[in-house]
Amino acid sequence: MTVWAPKRFWKAAGVVETPEGFGIALDGRAVKTPAKATLAVPTRALAEAIAAEWDAQGETVDPATMPLTRAANAAIDKVAAQHGEVAAYIADYGGTDLLCYRAEAPEPLVARQAQGWDPLLDWAAEALGARLVVTQGVVPVAQPDEALAALSARVAAMDAWQLAALHDLVGISGSLLLGLAVAEGRIPPEEAWALSRIDEDWQAEQWGHDEEAAALAAVKRQALLDAARFWTLSQRG
Repeated sequence: MTVWAPKRFWKAAGVVETPEGFGIALDGRAVKTPAKATLAVPTRALAEAIAAEWDAQGETVDPATMPLTRAANAAIDKVAAQHGEVAAYIADYGGTDLLCYRAEAPEPLVARQAQGWDPLLDWAAEALGARLVVTQGVVPVAQPDEALAALSARVAAMDAWQLAALHDLVGISGSLLLGLAVAEGRIPPEEAWALSRIDEDWQAEQWGHDEEAAALAAVKRQALLDAARFWTLSQRG
């Protein structure tokens, strides 16, 4: 079965200034989002990176190779229109944050989790005003209302571009704190990925690596790095 793919119809992609921000033009024609809005972003750096994605396309367009374009479309068509709902969805991760759920055994895994995750819990308490409670096992633990409120306020204050990036940073890592730590420059995205994979990496070390799982992890890792890049490029000033 042949999968239809749109053909490349332009020779060159460029950046143009518009009332909405920095737009992308294909042979002078403005690129639109799937919802037919103008694809205009807040910074020239992001617009140039998106234009580069369009320029890099071959005879057919492969959306999988255009993560910045996809994120910009999401920010314009979805996040901006549902800012409150998206912010609340992301903030909800704070109630069940990955970093708060620890193994009961074996001791080397317990120690690895503590070494990797405790510094970020301390950072969240000091920098974000959110001291979260740690538990062992998978039984849900109630987090302090004031901590959740502080995290929610932090997320709600972000614009649509920041929320679009944070949505992926948090969803892929499974941790609001890891996502915020990358966004706030506390840790690089590669470290966030490694910290989010402590349990999986431990299991692989004990039982061996699964090629299919490794391939899926590689895709997720790249998506997290793309989200971090989108966050950086979309920042004004």
